[in-house]
Amino acid sequence: MPKVQEIRGKNRTQGKSRRSRSSPVRIRHMDESQDAHLLSIADRKVPLIFKKDERAQRIILRLDYGASRIVVVRPKRTSRHTARSFVLENRSWIEERINELLDGVPFEHGATIPFMGLEHRIRHRPSARGVVWCEEQEIHVAGHAEHLSRRVTDWLRMEARREIESKAKAKAMQIGKRVKRVILRDTTSRWGSCSTDGQLSFSWRLIMAPRYVLDYVISHEVAHLSEMNHGPRFWKLCRKLCKSITAARVWLDQNGTDLYRYGRKA
Repeated sequence: MPKVQEIRGKNRTQGKSRRSRSSPVRIRHMDESQDAHLLSIADRKVPLIFKKDERAQRIILRLDYGASRIVVVRPKRTSRHTARSFVLENRSWIEERINELLDGVPFEHGATIPFMGLEHRIRHRPSARGVVWCEEQEIHVAGHAEHLSRRVTDWLRMEARREIESKAKAKAMQIGKRVKRVILRDTTSRWGSCSTDGQLSFSWRLIMAPRYVLDYVISHEVAHLSEMNHGPRFWKLCRKLCKSITAARVWLDQNGTDLYRYGRKA
């Protein structure tokens, strides 16, 4: 189930591009070793990373929500100059989406984060016993402050596994299928996926989304256990497993990228 925004250039590896004289975009070099730059656009400075990919057939401009940056993938024989020109040519595409790269919300004392679609405040409890627990829309974290962020992340992943694994197996039984394995990742291109051997993968960040959204993504991937396509039979099966498909898809489209703010430095 994909969730990435990108724009691709023409299928070419050579050639010159013309830069607009009125372009408001400025690219400032940061570190030659990483081929990293700062992109100044719409009163913001956003990291711009150039990556060479020998398998790429064209230039790809992609939003990296996890790191709040823009990534430009260039084929082996495409020059940096051509890649930079491609960025300038597509400044309108960048301007329309720049606000989707939101500031980070670190997991720290006092921070407010979503859990199952509801806002929860993180409370550091240094003298308390235990590790992490949740009550009355507060996430309490025991132990030293330097371990707080990791412990919140681990707790969210654990809750995601518990919720997703049980629901996926139950839904699979409904359609006479079996889940071989459930894997949780911090993916930036897909909310979930299904392999031909019955292995399901999900983004652990879905535990921060509303329950009906999580239910839809699980149903979507479980339906692929029977139909490895998006044809009419797949959607009929998906509707059998989930009653809120439209609402969930709208929520993901409008709010999904916001989930990448959490746990990242401001």
